[in-house]
Amino acid sequence: MLSELSLRNFKAFAEVSIPLGGLTLLTGLNSSGKSTALQALALLRQSRDAGVLAPDDGGSGFLLNGDLVELGVGRDVRHEEWVATDSAEGGIEIGLRDNGRYWRWLAAYGTEEDLLPLVDGPTLDDTRDLSVFGTSFQYLRADRINPAVSYPRSHDVAIRRGFLGARGEHTVNYLRHHQDDAVRPELLHPDAASNTLLRQVEAWLGHLCPGVNLSATGIEGTDTVRLAFSFGTAGLSSSNPYRPTNVGYGLTYVLPIVVACLTAEPGGLILLENPEAHLHPRGQSAMARLAAHAVAAGSQLIIESHSDHVLNGVRLAVKHGLLPADRVALHYFHSRDARKKFETPVVGPDGMLSNWPEGFFDEWDRSLDELID
Repeated sequence: MLSELSLRNFKAFAEVSIPLGGLTLLTGLNSSGKSTALQALALLRQSRDAGVLAPDDGGSGFLLNGDLVELGVGRDVRHEEWVATDSAEGGIEIGLRDNGRYWRWLAAYGTEEDLLPLVDGPTLDDTRDLSVFGTSFQYLRADRINPAVSYPRSHDVAIRRGFLGARGEHTVNYLRHHQDDAVRPELLHPDAASNTLLRQVEAWLGHLCPGVNLSATGIEGTDTVRLAFSFGTAGLSSSNPYRPTNVGYGLTYVLPIVVACLTAEPGGLILLENPEAHLHPRGQSAMARLAAHAVAAGSQLIIESHSDHVLNGVRLAVKHGLLPADRVALHYFHSRDARKKFETPVVGPDGMLSNWPEGFFDEWDRSLDELID
């Protein structure tokens, strides 16, 4: 499991080391560095998948634009107040700690380049077991799939690689192929009709919309698949199927998150941006609980969120014994102090926090104080 992410001269950070837990929740102000942390990990994976993340005589480095992230060119990603590195002036450095070992990748700065040349880094064989490069890896960006009439059908991405797509665009095809697969016992929803992936997905989506049913099918003669929703109520069979375009955004938007958590393997890594988007507060708490289940089953999740319901869902998971408190890392990012970019409240076994930093999910209290003043 990754225990630390270190960055130097990368986007929001001149220099920072971020402790990671089994479930790491990144919260805080806009443009304070939460997305930067996830993008750094995605950048390593993107560069590795492209075959350029290995020191050699040329053609290797950080690939800034690809399937996972589009970061622009060198001047877009180097921190404006860069600090010197030991082997590349103003270079960009990403480091990972896992099981006591530390790996670092250092790339030289190029103002207009989108492949920043690698100056130093470990060999591919030496990093083979890092979860960020493993087969059970998902990165779901905030700009996920919208309701649509059809979705892409790529056997290579969804079936061979088992990747849902950075926007979750391959989720429907993945679900179509794996819908009858059994979900691991640690992740089973008690109200599901069976242990198959499709029924488990429906059960978790039921926290958003009770009685929802899914259908994922291929469209004959095309390279696309179709997703349909139907709805049942007590004592009645399901309704006629509806296209996602005729159903609220929330169900489609959260589908990749549910599938990613239910199919994560022990030792896998999931990066999630804003799982709360388009969700009712009850659904936001349910997604936090599902994430806690995935971590308890052996996966590692790093989540960026602005939702106090997600935070409280994690705290309740700890209080109810689903997740040990020492497996949770909670960081509140801010931009008040250029030297220390985040604070780390500690979650206790009872779900309570060791401290409540100024500006940390306190808007409800501030508004209530103003209302009753």
